[in-house]
Amino acid sequence: MRAELVIRYRQVYADGAIAEAVVWKVPTPVPPSGHSIKYRLFYGRAGVRLIGYDNERGKGDHRHIAGREYSYIFESIDQLMADFIADITALRGGS
Repeated sequence: MRAELVIRYRQVYADGAIAEAVVWKVPTPVPPSGHSIKYRLFYGRAGVRLIGYDNERGKGDHRHIAGREYSYIFESIDQLMADFIADITALRGGS
């Protein structure tokens, strides 16, 4: 099995902020993650990450919020996207 693209999403907001999500189903988990989903989610402005979710090899599932890194418990792609969008909405003040 080869990696299969599940989501490729990009939105540019009127204020110049960008939201991007790339999610792959991979043949084997990316250590130390125990699931077969590889993801990279970004919200920010040119060169500045305000929110990010990823499961980088060696670090596992985690998220970045306002310059700090937090552990993240991956449950499903739907939950991942819902959490990402909720964080963006909260940061944007509900807009």
